[in-house]
Amino acid sequence: MSRAGRIARRTFLVGAAAVAGGLAVGYYFYRKPFPNPLEDGLAEGEATFNPYVKIGSDDRVTVIVPRAEMGQGVATTLAALVAEELDVELDAIVVEHGPPASAYANVTMIKDGLPFPVFDESTLANLARDGVGVVGKFLAIQGTGGSTSTTDAFERMRQAGATAREMLKSAAAEKLGVAAGTLRTEAGRVVDPASERSLSYGELALDASALRPPSDAALRPRSDWRLLGRSQPRTDMHAKVTGAPIFGVDVSLPDMLFATVRMSPRRGARMVSIDAAEAEKLPGVVKIVPLRTYLGEGYGVIAKSTWHAFRAADAVEAEWGEAPFPPDDAGIWSELQRAMETDAGTALRNDGDVDTALADAPRERVVEAEYRVPFLAHATMEPMNATARFADGVLDIWAPNQAPTLLRTVCAREAGIEEAACNVHVTYLGGGFGRRLEADYAVFATRLAMEAGGAPVKVIWTREEDITHDMYRPAAIGRFTARLGENGLPEALDMKIAAPSIMASVMPRFYPALSALGPDATVVDGSYNQPYRIPNYRVAAVKAPLPLPVGFWRSVGNSYNGYFHECFMDEIAHSSATDPIELRRRLMTDFPTALGAIEKVADMARWGDPLPDRRARGFAFTLSFGSWVAEIVEIADTPEGIRIEKVWIAADVGTALDPSIVEAQLFSGAIYGLSAAMNQEITFADGMVEQSNFHDFDAMRIHQCPQFEVAILENAGRMGGAGEIGTPPAVAALANAVFALTGKRVRQLPLSREVAFA
Repeated sequence: MSRAGRIARRTFLVGAAAVAGGLAVGYYFYRKPFPNPLEDGLAEGEATFNPYVKIGSDDRVTVIVPRAEMGQGVATTLAALVAEELDVELDAIVVEHGPPASAYANVTMIKDGLPFPVFDESTLANLARDGVGVVGKFLAIQGTGGSTSTTDAFERMRQAGATAREMLKSAAAEKLGVAAGTLRTEAGRVVDPASERSLSYGELALDASALRPPSDAALRPRSDWRLLGRSQPRTDMHAKVTGAPIFGVDVSLPDMLFATVRMSPRRGARMVSIDAAEAEKLPGVVKIVPLRTYLGEGYGVIAKSTWHAFRAADAVEAEWGEAPFPPDDAGIWSELQRAMETDAGTALRNDGDVDTALADAPRERVVEAEYRVPFLAHATMEPMNATARFADGVLDIWAPNQAPTLLRTVCAREAGIEEAACNVHVTYLGGGFGRRLEADYAVFATRLAMEAGGAPVKVIWTREEDITHDMYRPAAIGRFTARLGENGLPEALDMKIAAPSIMASVMPRFYPALSALGPDATVVDGSYNQPYRIPNYRVAAVKAPLPLPVGFWRSVGNSYNGYFHECFMDEIAHSSATDPIELRRRLMTDFPTALGAIEKVADMARWGDPLPDRRARGFAFTLSFGSWVAEIVEIADTPEGIRIEKVWIAADVGTALDPSIVEAQLFSGAIYGLSAAMNQEITFADGMVEQSNFHDFDAMRIHQCPQFEVAILENAGRMGGAGEIGTPPAVAALANAVFALTGKRVRQLPLSREVAFA
């Protein structure tokens, strides 16, 4: 069967939905812009030009950045997109998140979920992307995820700034009696070069906003950029270093009550009984509320302070039912293994004829391995929290959240009101990593606010509640077989990965009436879509039916498939006595962008030079979120254990809008991956999570952090993401370095199962 036929089969459901959606709604409705959500909330003397720009008569310029700022720098980079075209400096604008609205839908996040590699430019792939783009607009999910914030905003937010600029020039032209084309803009003013007269944006704003927006406002060429492509001071830095109340835990409202929750420690189990008599007698307790929601069962405590709420929650006696999944790790791994054995899976990549190529393979040319990764928690520094107020039929929610339109949908449904009566106020996030795409913490705040007589209720989880009630990164098993040719290169590669489906778990939490049909590309993301040319190449996904709640964790499926794929490639290189980087060079000759990243990181690290005794290096490459990333990790054997000495990263992101932010995200992503690789796992006993805090689910500490050297490349034909791309290759590069140092091929994470780290 042709490759197009195979792709068509695997993407039939997605493609059909996209095409049907586009036909059903009609071209005109699709092209019609969403309403500007800023029009109803303008202050006196303030004008709005589009959903991204407000200007006041006092010259205050406000840029709406409708993506969650959780430390990744999105507030700075997206604001710079507008400021570049509007001719204002970053320090002269105010950045706001803005309201949840369809106008801020992240269409790219939906498009990038299609099961097509970024390098697939076939007609079918592009038709599917266009079709899903239509569906994405009508789903109108305002979300921060998939490393798509800059790629989704790049055209739209520059266009918003350019449109406002041209409208201001038109208004100035009328006042000055000159042609608009003769005017220029600079530093928040419109200037007439002939007379040197100028008008501030504030003087023009009200008149300009009443004009018809131009349909052809030209964007500045890259050669004229002043802000973009250069490192900028962070717009959120001052608030953070001065301790401004910008996070969800900082929300303070008049007459506010405080609360916490305790949900069943066996996820999905019923609360058989509750005895709150002693807890209700404690000082500061206002009310203890049984909670029965689609997210599970438990109870909440409303009190005069968070400390009172925590103390009372500990005093409640509750009996919990049995978990609807195997109660311990042995049973969970058995279920995953059973899925691997009994389900053929769905091949999202199936080049050549793998079965025939493997059938007559000489035993000495066959390489086989099985890898495993555990469940992982997100462990954000700011624990889950939300503040809600329900009064007069209106629900207000203040929450650090990555998907405010989804949160509004779920919480309005929980309160039994229309979405128009639910206002979501997004705060800064003290870490997200995908965890705050969920809405559970806000749902519980909503339910408790409904019991508070109109008073606002701030709900804060304990760290223990947070770790034991996460939407975990799935555990997974990968089984791999390769046939090597006489030249040492793989002639056939068969990969099969089994994991609980993220999409099957997430969708019912937001859309209970829908189910996730068809293949889930997240199961094999990072394996099926890598730029390797192997004649016979199959990657199959198995959706393991484990009813444990799983969700989006930094780099999603790439987080474990990067480890699976690149460690197995290292095994192939070792079996064929081929240098690991040379193997990639020979398998990636059709992908110059990949080769460029690999060559760069090899040069940076002086790969191939002799190393001191008791030192070793590992290499890995992963294409994820549109960016091509190669990493080398150097480790040393010390008396205290293995120490990670240095990490080299070469990342081709196509266009680096702010190099310092891209660099910081590469550091951050790598540290997140190294932390997971070294020590982290979520395990189960008696149906409950065994880990509870940082003492047993720890991240890499400062003294363990290596030196970093980063090169940011811009050779790729399209812009890629930055927030998650450093994570996948870091895990594999460290594991490969451990093998090079110790001879131990650790095929189950965390690596601390078999080696000790300093």
